[in-house]
Amino acid sequence: MKNQRALIVMAVAVLLALAAVALAGRWLLRQPSNSSGRIVVASTDINLGQRLTPEMVKMADWPADSVPKNAFVDPTKLNGRVLKSSVLLGEPLSEAKLAPAGTLGGLSALITEGKRAITVRVNDVVGVAGFALPGNYVDIIVSTQKEATGEATQRERNISKIVLERILVLAVAQEVNRDETKPRVVNAVTLEVTPAQAETLDLARSVGTLSLALRNQVDPHAADTLGATKLTLLPAAAAPAPVPAKLPAPVVHRVAAAPRRTCVTVINGLRPTSECF
Repeated sequence: MKNQRALIVMAVAVLLALAAVALAGRWLLRQPSNSSGRIVVASTDINLGQRLTPEMVKMADWPADSVPKNAFVDPTKLNGRVLKSSVLLGEPLSEAKLAPAGTLGGLSALITEGKRAITVRVNDVVGVAGFALPGNYVDIIVSTQKEATGEATQRERNISKIVLERILVLAVAQEVNRDETKPRVVNAVTLEVTPAQAETLDLARSVGTLSLALRNQVDPHAADTLGATKLTLLPAAAAPAPVPAKLPAPVVHRVAAAPRRTCVTVINGLRPTSECF
């Protein structure tokens, strides 16, 4: 009897302990973690140049030891701000991804301070078959004619030369989305240049035809070239070496051999004489 009563007491104690553990676990799960914070993240994919609205952002828990620098904790501070880089769903928003306050949005928000945007007409060949996309870097090649100097021939005046290097493509046609990786054949490309480069590019397209050369994203090296001309492209054939003139064969004059004669010595007294016939 005593053993049965002891077993009942132990069973009740175990059940109460399990209930206490379960209640404590639920309570702990409901408590905010001291190692996490709440920051503003994107509630949808947002393209660069767009103006933020309250529907585009939301609050989300984020580990306190990995909160991005200058992350926002108040979504109201983002109303009306313009993105200068694309943001994906759930990505934190920070000051580094925003254009300066007061920017109206659109392409002007993407232009670096002190630079300009200029648009050039292209085709499927000039535009690198549609692979010159926003965010890529290109070199500008102009094909034109040099000023005539002296007796320079047409062959020497035609030239193709790289005039601008590592120029950022801001937009193709009227789109600035940099997430697209498929080629798009368009009729216009907008480039980011300095004021001096804008003048060079405007002059280049007025004196010749332009081509774009797509370059590696991380290649900073400059191309040191002299330009290509018809003379360097198709060098003149070397003149054949002169063939030495053949000297006339020497004339050999043969002297006819004298006819053979028979000589006889005749002794006349003491004086010998020779007679030939």
